[in-house]
Amino acid sequence: MKSQVTILGIESSCDDTSAAIIRDGVILSNIIANQKIHKLYGGVVPELASRAHQQNIIPVVDEAIKQANIRKKDLSAIAFTCGPGLLGSLLVGISFSKGLSIALNIPIIEVNHLQAHILVHFIKQNKKKYYHPQFPFLCLLVSGGNSNIVLVKSINEMKIIGQTIDDAAGEAFDKCARVMGLPYPGGPIIDLLAKKGNPNAFKFNKPLLDKYNYSFSGFKTSFLYFLKNELKKNSHFIEENKHDLSASLQATIISILMNKLYKATVDLNIKEVAIAGGVSSNSYLQKVFKEYAKKYNWRIHIPSITFTTDNAAMVAITGYFKFLSRTFCSINVLPFTRVNI
Repeated sequence: MKSQVTILGIESSCDDTSAAIIRDGVILSNIIANQKIHKLYGGVVPELASRAHQQNIIPVVDEAIKQANIRKKDLSAIAFTCGPGLLGSLLVGISFSKGLSIALNIPIIEVNHLQAHILVHFIKQNKKKYYHPQFPFLCLLVSGGNSNIVLVKSINEMKIIGQTIDDAAGEAFDKCARVMGLPYPGGPIIDLLAKKGNPNAFKFNKPLLDKYNYSFSGFKTSFLYFLKNELKKNSHFIEENKHDLSASLQATIISILMNKLYKATVDLNIKEVAIAGGVSSNSYLQKVFKEYAKKYNWRIHIPSITFTTDNAAMVAITGYFKFLSRTFCSINVLPFTRVNI
């Protein structure tokens, strides 16, 4: 009988502590502990994040193992996020993984956070039809820290062909929401308010960049000055127009993202297209993505909402594929903080 491959995945790149178990590609558990304290500061505070990870990681891993109904000795390897991310947060997950691997005498597998977001499309769920992208495909990877268009040729071969040169789309959502006086994280609140607004109520500038790269810094600044000018005329402008502002802001950001993605599909003649990352849960992005698919005959892939934000299931599935190719790492591996794929 073929032995089973059981991977413990650990994610601690930012402010979510997560652990998951995947056996032969099938998800058995995926536990996530959120850190609500950052809402008080309008963004993630790195030192607070790393401290919370230290408190959360043991109970989170313990719960993942219990929910999966396995024993620690059943684990084949431990996969962990090595980067990019916050250095202190990454060190917690990496240090824990190293210690547990020594205790259980099993290998460790370093996982690239960006690759993991993309490979989330290959997670199998019991009693659900397994439907994954065919190679090659393009993936729009959008989150609070990343806005990339990735050409995926195989499980192990990916190339960023477009990326933001400054702010990420998720960061633009959060910072514009903050200017409007909305709490952190602002992206989901903008999405909710936009449902009652007119996406064509206000027009905002769209940056013009070559090829497939993005820029949201100038857009964010223009939005700030627009609000300042309107508030001089009417101090209640934001409150009176919050739905239309949210809808117009959201529509502009999504338009910027989709225009570049469409250009890439045409230039590379690829019809297989996916989205991933925290912003991929945005309802308007999914709506426009489906409209593009229908118009241009794309075969699209949208992850389950559980797998859009940072989670250990994506780390575990990446670790699973690396285990099959015997791609392990040294106990001396160090985290990295910058984008790399």
